[in-house]
Amino acid sequence: MSQPLRMTFGLFGGLLLLFTSLSLHAAGPIFTPAAPSVAASSFFLLDFDSSRILAEKDADKRVAPASLTKIMTAYVVFRELKAGHLTLDEKVTISQNAWETGGSKMFVEVNKQVRVEDLLQGMIIQSGNDASVALAEHVAGSEQTFATMMNEQASRLGMANSHFENATGLPSPNHYSSARDLALLAQAMIREFPEYYRWDSQKEFTYNGITQQNRNLLLWRDPSVDGLKTGFTDDAGYCMVASAKREDMRLISVVMGTASANARANESQSLLNYGFRFFETHRLYEGGKPLAETRIRKGVTSKLAVGLAEDLYVTAPRKHFNELKAETQIDKGVFAPLNKGDTVGSLNVTLAGDAIASKPLVALDSVAEGGLFRRLYDAAIGLLEKE
Repeated sequence: MSQPLRMTFGLFGGLLLLFTSLSLHAAGPIFTPAAPSVAASSFFLLDFDSSRILAEKDADKRVAPASLTKIMTAYVVFRELKAGHLTLDEKVTISQNAWETGGSKMFVEVNKQVRVEDLLQGMIIQSGNDASVALAEHVAGSEQTFATMMNEQASRLGMANSHFENATGLPSPNHYSSARDLALLAQAMIREFPEYYRWDSQKEFTYNGITQQNRNLLLWRDPSVDGLKTGFTDDAGYCMVASAKREDMRLISVVMGTASANARANESQSLLNYGFRFFETHRLYEGGKPLAETRIRKGVTSKLAVGLAEDLYVTAPRKHFNELKAETQIDKGVFAPLNKGDTVGSLNVTLAGDAIASKPLVALDSVAEGGLFRRLYDAAIGLLEKE
């Protein structure tokens, strides 16, 4: 059996350097305090770029998501916009059903035509249930069909503990999500639709002469916070998905089932402060750039550049980032033909012996099969190496 080739790297000033046997930095003791006590039925703290979980409690517990549902409603509408199936200026005729929807409202009127952009702001900023239903009906014909679209996206995103029955988050027996799932959804929302995410930081919106403020209290308390959504029902309690960016690090926090609007803001702030205080995130490698070179047999060329398919971000305890070690494991027997993107090994990142991240190493170019002479030559070399 062929054995992988190993190369070990360390970090110095943000640059990856080859090691022989010694580390450039002596590893100091690593102590990271436990997450603060959070008065919530469940919570989750996620680094946006690295996807590292920094804190959690009952993160997979299925709970009523209340108006946090509207993050998924917006996500589905944004996908329809991106696909060209509707436009922001498109007019939506408000149905009796949308107008009658209970709970928080944008205060649209029956049979009036409202732009998609206004309805989105009414839903995201004002948490209007009437706006949510109007958008769902316009996109899918009915709220029930729209819920099917929501569940399709939940499945695609890996939201294993979520099921949606409506576009609003109003109580329904089989309507639920989890702290982890909502963080995954927020991560996808921010990454895929930055052009629309700006509405999440908007503090107020005026429609039909009525101005309503965003219920995310952190928008007034913490300038690093720029989203996402709050929610409340008797079953759900006070819930919140928040995101904040300080320097180059973005975190996403989720708190479910807190006691009040002020409590959900305080608990979210506590989680975010903890993450920013005790952790740091940086990009280790740029995707598509050569990380190492290996021999390829029976190809039109004998050398193959390998790297990562996408950028690799790593989160580590603050002040210990330069103690990270990266080890590449490249398959010894790499043969043509080979397609760009094919896996040829792995990159493993550790800190003080603990695994931090692992990503496949891929071929950065396609290599066609070589001529008869090249194949025979490499076959002969292979036989000699086995002796």
